[in-house]
Amino acid sequence: MSVIAITDYFKVPDVEREILGDLVGTQVGDDTVVLLVWHRDITGEYVDRLPALRGVQRYGVGYDNLDLSALQERGIVACNNPDYGVDEVSDTAVAMILNIVRGVSTYDQAARAYRSTWQENVNPAVKRTSETVLGVVGAGRIGGSVLLKCRALGFQTVFFDPYRPRGYEKMLKSRRLDSLDELLAVSDVVSVHTPLNAETRGVINAAFIKAMKPGGALVNTGRGGLLEGTECLVEALHSGHLAGVALDVLPQEPPPNDALISAWRLGEEWLGGRLIINPHTSYYSAESYRELRVNAARNALRIYENRPPYNLLY
Repeated sequence: MSVIAITDYFKVPDVEREILGDLVGTQVGDDTVVLLVWHRDITGEYVDRLPALRGVQRYGVGYDNLDLSALQERGIVACNNPDYGVDEVSDTAVAMILNIVRGVSTYDQAARAYRSTWQENVNPAVKRTSETVLGVVGAGRIGGSVLLKCRALGFQTVFFDPYRPRGYEKMLKSRRLDSLDELLAVSDVVSVHTPLNAETRGVINAAFIKAMKPGGALVNTGRGGLLEGTECLVEALHSGHLAGVALDVLPQEPPPNDALISAWRLGEEWLGGRLIINPHTSYYSAESYRELRVNAARNALRIYENRPPYNLLY
């Protein structure tokens, strides 16, 4: 059995062994002191079978697959890995924002039908970035990075995050708003970057979309469970209330063939390039993928050696 055990996803712990040597493996059992976790659900029942367990280290940022209450009750340390893909995710969000604002995908879709006309086929809704308000929900590492990058591109930037200290807005060179509804009402593009928890699960719902500025756009590179379901997006895209939607994450992955996903897969004409879906890959670059594994292994070693670990979840 492995003292530091990888529960799932990675079959060969070659990168982890650079840090952990023979301590790490893929066999979970009685001798396991630390778990390295990708997608596996870590519940009270699961950890009760592991008498030596002292810590759980997530490979990724999200931790909705960890039962934090159960772990805390049992005195088991739990950590996530929040810093490995900050640039990758924020760059993807910025790319999606620029695609929507400049109409890249919509022009690409429409131009396929042009035969006798060309550059006169402009979209009157396209504005300068300096006249476009970007609203970010959740201004942590990634949301804050999106704000700074879009500010540098000339966007007007606002954010809502009640958990950031007063004065944080000065560092981000952005205007702080004190309610979600206020942000939704003034933003031309809304980019969501909150963690997934009981407070935020399903926050992107029909009421959220209705509160958005008419003709606005939505970007979600955060967590799939923030979106209650795709039905509200279908209606809003059909009516034009939403000018565009870009998603890196979905409530269920891979997604079932509901109305929105079916229309996207078939490239139905009514979408007109206004819907972009990526397969939950905004975190990835060759560099970030290695950093994910190295950072997780280093923190697992800190737990094993009884040193204070980083990124404690409670």
